[in-house]
Amino acid sequence: MKPLLMFLLAGIACAQEVNPDKRLEHATDAMRVFLSPDSNIPLGLIGKAQCVVVMPRLMKGAFLFGGKYGRGFAACRKTATTWSSPAAIAIEGGSFGPQLGGSATDLIMLVMNQGGMARLLSDKFTLGGEIAIVQGPTGKDASLNTDVLMRAGMFSYSRAKGLFVGLSLEGATLRTDGGENKKLYGHDVGNRDILMGKVPPPKGARAFLALLNKRARKGK
Repeated sequence: MKPLLMFLLAGIACAQEVNPDKRLEHATDAMRVFLSPDSNIPLGLIGKAQCVVVMPRLMKGAFLFGGKYGRGFAACRKTATTWSSPAAIAIEGGSFGPQLGGSATDLIMLVMNQGGMARLLSDKFTLGGEIAIVQGPTGKDASLNTDVLMRAGMFSYSRAKGLFVGLSLEGATLRTDGGENKKLYGHDVGNRDILMGKVPPPKGARAFLALLNKRARKGK
C-alpha cells in the first residue's frame, strides 16, 4: 500500500475513534473562536439564529474515499436565551473545493429561519438544493437586514490555520448521526426529539450549552 494512502486511511480511522464527548469538546472550542470578539461573524447574528451546526476539524484527506466528511453537533433555540441539547450530525458528499486544505478546518452554520430549522429536523437534506446556504455576512458592524436574514436558509463560516476562510458546501448533505447520538445519550434517540428540546442534555454537553447560552444572551 502506498504511504500516502496508508496515511489517509489512518487519519480516517483516528477520526472515527474520537468519542462524542471529546468531539463535543472540539465543537465547543471551535464555537468559542467563532463567537469570540475577534471573529468575523457580526455581533448580534447568533441572537437571530434559529439553530447552530458546528463541525470541528474537517480534514480534506478524509474526503477521498467517499466516507463521512465530518461529524459535529447541532442545537436549536428553545427560548430567547436557551438552546436544546446537542444532536449529532454528519456531513458527507458534495465538493468542498480547494478552500479546504490539508489542515483541520472548523465549520459553523447558522440556521436563520423556520424553513431551515424544519430541514434540520429531518433525517437528511442537501445543502444548496433543499436549502440555500451562503457564506454569511462578515464584520462586527455588518448590516443585519431582517428581510435578508429571513430569506437565507443557512449562513456558513469556516476557519483554517487561524484564518477565517470561505468554504463552498453546495451539494453536500447533512444527516442524523444515530450512532453518535446513542453513544452520547446511552440509547437510541432521534435528532427531532433532541432539537425540539425533549431530551435532557448529557453531562458532556454542559460546556457546549453554557457557551451557546451565554453568547445568545449577548447577541440579543
